[in-house]
Amino acid sequence: MSTDQKVAIVTGASQGIGAGIVRAYRGLGYAVVANSRTIKEDEDPEIVSVAGDIGVRVVAEKVVRTATQRFGRIDTLINNAGIFIGKPFTDYTAEDFERTLHINVAGFFHVTQLVVPQMLERRHGHIVQITTTLVDQPIAGAPSGLAGLTKGGLAAVTRGLAIEYADRGLRVNAVAPGIIRTPMHAPETLGALGKLHPMGRLGEIEDVVKAILYLEQAPFVTGEILNVDGGQHAGRW
Repeated sequence: MSTDQKVAIVTGASQGIGAGIVRAYRGLGYAVVANSRTIKEDEDPEIVSVAGDIGVRVVAEKVVRTATQRFGRIDTLINNAGIFIGKPFTDYTAEDFERTLHINVAGFFHVTQLVVPQMLERRHGHIVQITTTLVDQPIAGAPSGLAGLTKGGLAAVTRGLAIEYADRGLRVNAVAPGIIRTPMHAPETLGALGKLHPMGRLGEIEDVVKAILYLEQAPFVTGEILNVDGGQHAGRW
């Protein structure tokens, strides 16, 4: 085991944006510990898959333990696991609330709390959350109360942790995507969804990945919420 190779943990890594992030960090030469509930083993020996629900403490412990035992360090944590349920606020069920809180907030809390001491020991680390541009720019006719409640919390804690650890070698940032072309969107909805952005198109997975890689390679940037939304955050159009 070499301790010179950098190591990233990516949650929600089995498909879509998460899978793109895993590939990008391998392209940078990182070893990757990839987590999702249904993730399968990868043929690449530098990608270690840990299946399980990151919102459960023991799964988060296993993810962090795997990184430290297999590779000896943790340089980057990408909190990508998340869920979006769009409904009018009064239509949400208690089950919707619990599920969204569990994945979006508990998933972030457990693994981040466990990773931070590892990073502080080395006085080096980078943590990135995937939030949503809807936190700051809701769209009329596209209700997203639970996304605002949970992802808004991630945006706030990103700034808070950035200040808390700025003088101890840790950077904490977030990427706030608009609507990205992923398997979660039905093909027949893509045209209408693209028109919700001033640039008139959907975002691509690569757009989000490039934003994360910028933050990874920007050592004087912390506490940033980087919008990747075709101009949606800038105002009404």
